[in-house]
Amino acid sequence: MIEAKKVQQLDFNLLKVFECLYQERNMSLAAKLLFISPSAVSHAIKRLRLVLNDDLFTRQGQIMQPTAVCQRMAPQLLDTLEKLRQILQTCGDFDLSQTAQTFKLAIHDALEPLILPKIQQVILQEAPNAKLISSKLVREDMARQLSTNQVDVAIDIALPLKMPIKHLKLSSNEFCVLLNKAHKNVDNMTAEHYLLSKHIAVSNRASGVVVEDFALLQQGINRSMSARCQSYQTAKELLKVSDALLTLPTLLADKFVDNDLAIRPLPYRIPSVSTHLYWHQNTEQDDALLWLRNKIQQLFI
Repeated sequence: MIEAKKVQQLDFNLLKVFECLYQERNMSLAAKLLFISPSAVSHAIKRLRLVLNDDLFTRQGQIMQPTAVCQRMAPQLLDTLEKLRQILQTCGDFDLSQTAQTFKLAIHDALEPLILPKIQQVILQEAPNAKLISSKLVREDMARQLSTNQVDVAIDIALPLKMPIKHLKLSSNEFCVLLNKAHKNVDNMTAEHYLLSKHIAVSNRASGVVVEDFALLQQGINRSMSARCQSYQTAKELLKVSDALLTLPTLLADKFVDNDLAIRPLPYRIPSVSTHLYWHQNTEQDDALLWLRNKIQQLFI
């Protein structure tokens, strides 16, 4: 048993360090997220070890592996810390006109220029002292970012995430084709023409199937790529110097079309792509984040 006196004298800041190290399993990364030095993280864990009479973590290369005692204690402790945050968040009324809160949003690169200016405009009008930070969305890391409050909300396509991550469908968009107005098939884009054409793929990954190809491949449609780039803005410029086709959601096509380009229906029937808003259930009752989620939802109505 741990001495009651030691618990009463415990510096609760140590628990925040413990929480971050347990989630990240890396001293340097935990230090970076807490804005302290790795040695400060190490010192905090050493003090906590003395109180709890357990090593808590053992080093395996760069990984800090939780001990059995740590594994048993951590879930309940982290849950209690999160509940404490929720209690503190509800103290006092949320004053939209006075809040200096920083709203943290993770969003897919393609959606950022479409959505972020509208969100910023709302914040400037209704919460002029608040700040907005947009960060690159990494799908594999989204759940962890939301769980550790690194971001408040995320916006991306429909993803197979489970509780405690919650989500709301914002919009659904059909795919279409964007092409140069000088393209020989601009007024007659048939399935045959589509299949015989060269295509441009957009992805942050250097290889692999892009989102529209999942549905096309199920129909036996294997496109020939002439280029692969990282952004739709770049793809738009490539269209102007080639006879390639770009397949994308109508939401994006409407943004990128100009006097040199044309939008045509996709000559195949594939499922539409949905845009979703994601957040952690622990922020469900946070008045500030509830306001932010409602405002984002209204942008798509």
